[in-house]
Amino acid sequence: MKKYWPLILFSFSVTIQAQDKVPFRIFDGNGREASYKDMLKASEKAEVILFGEEHNNAIAHWLQLELTKDLAEKKQLVLGAEMLEADNQKQLDQYLKGEINQKQLDTTARLWPNYKTDYKPLVDFAKTKNIPFIATNIPRRFAAKVSKNGFEALDELTVEEKNWIAPLPILYDANLPGYVEMLKMMGEHTSPNMPKAQASKDATMAYFILKNKKPETTFVHYNGTYHSDNLEGINWYLIKKEPKLKILTIATVTQKDIIRFEKENLHRADFILVIDEDVTKTY
Repeated sequence: MKKYWPLILFSFSVTIQAQDKVPFRIFDGNGREASYKDMLKASEKAEVILFGEEHNNAIAHWLQLELTKDLAEKKQLVLGAEMLEADNQKQLDQYLKGEINQKQLDTTARLWPNYKTDYKPLVDFAKTKNIPFIATNIPRRFAAKVSKNGFEALDELTVEEKNWIAPLPILYDANLPGYVEMLKMMGEHTSPNMPKAQASKDATMAYFILKNKKPETTFVHYNGTYHSDNLEGINWYLIKKEPKLKILTIATVTQKDIIRFEKENLHRADFILVIDEDVTKTY
């Protein structure tokens, strides 16, 4: 009878979780169940945290805020986000210092439509705690130029405009699986410049993370999970510049059944946030 106890206990655990309707679970990169405490403890040791999100997922945004709050009690932080573009840093700083209000930020910076529900809580936390918040992304109009005409289009930018992107020339590996997969997903009529535009974002975000991180401080960065999954994207550019940098990656995925970890998500990140696909979206 003793040999059946582990199986009975596992079945009981699965049944209880199913009855409790838990909306998410956390796993490590090997697919083993982890806890929020595990993720927080690992975060304390990181120099950079890349928190990958699904942009419209309410649970991911909630956990970003909770992890940031808890980590701020233990470490000095710098925050940054894909959703804010580098040429809006001035306006963001003015808001953080109280020099302009939310309405003025709304009208002077290019904020995402879901800023109020999903990113404002993070920015306001930074404002309350006097934590730097960095607009890390390349201005979208510059990424659009790359998508149309390749990296060469960036050579035409003014000296001031080049301050808002990664230094030129931008290193690029067309054989990275993420960029290869992007071309496959878009179909045969897609321009080969499409993944270059993605790379211009990844490189720029990595550049501003490295530029603004401080000794004995953790830089928490919020980005679409595809920008840091599988140690590619932002992560790839960070390691190219600082091979010994201590990076923690968090990925977000949705599953119909969150009890059993899907093999396709193995090694996607150090921690994988698996969320029930029925969780309410913010848009």
